[in-house]
Amino acid sequence: MQYRPRVPVSALALALCLSLAMAARAQAPAAPTDTAPPAWGVWTPKELRFTYMGFTSHYSCDGLRDKIRAILLQLGARPDLTVRPVPCSGLSGRPTEFPGVTVNMHVLAPFDASKANANVTPVPAQWKTVQISTDLDPLREAGDCELIEQVKSRVLPLFYARHVDYHSSCIPNQLQIGGTQLKAEVLIADQPPAAPAGQPPPGAPPAPAGSPR
Repeated sequence: MQYRPRVPVSALALALCLSLAMAARAQAPAAPTDTAPPAWGVWTPKELRFTYMGFTSHYSCDGLRDKIRAILLQLGARPDLTVRPVPCSGLSGRPTEFPGVTVNMHVLAPFDASKANANVTPVPAQWKTVQISTDLDPLREAGDCELIEQVKSRVLPLFYARHVDYHSSCIPNQLQIGGTQLKAEVLIADQPPAAPAGQPPPGAPPAPAGSPR
C-alpha cells in the first residue's frame, strides 16, 4: 500500500494563494518612475549696501568685493550682478578698516501663478542645499567667520532660503577650523529640457490669466 501524507485543506489553500500572488507580481508591469516636477521662480531685483566690521580678518575693498560676489553666486544670484567697492580710505589693494560694497542683483523668488505679473516669465529652478565657502584653504576660511556672521544677518535675508543651518563659535583673533558654518536651501536656476517649437517645456507652470501663450 502506498502511503500518501494528508495535507490539511487550509495549508493547500495558503500555498495556492501564495503561488497566485507571486505569479501576479511577476507579470505586473513595473511602475513608472516619474521625476518630481521642477520648481519655478521669477527673477526679482535686489539692492544691498554692505560694510564689513570685524577684528579677526581685514579686507581691501577689492578683496571684499570678490568675497561677496562669490558668496552671492553660491546663493543663486543671477550672473549679471554688479558688486562695486565703496570708496575706500586706504590704498588700493591694502586692507582697510571698514571696507564696503554696493550690490545690484537679481535673485529667484518662488513663482505663484495666481499672483504673477503677465509680463514676467518664470524660469525652471530647483531647491538646492548650499554651504557657503569663502576660501579653499580651511585656515584662511576660519578667518572669515565674522564675515559669515554678517552675511547670515544681512545678505541671506535677500534670498528666498529655507532650512537655514547656522552655527558659530567665532571668537575675535582666534581661528577655529570649521567653527562657523552657514548652510541653507536656496532656489537655484536650472536649465530647462529642450521643447518643440511653440510648446512650453515639460512641467511648465500655467500661464497667468491674461498672458499670451
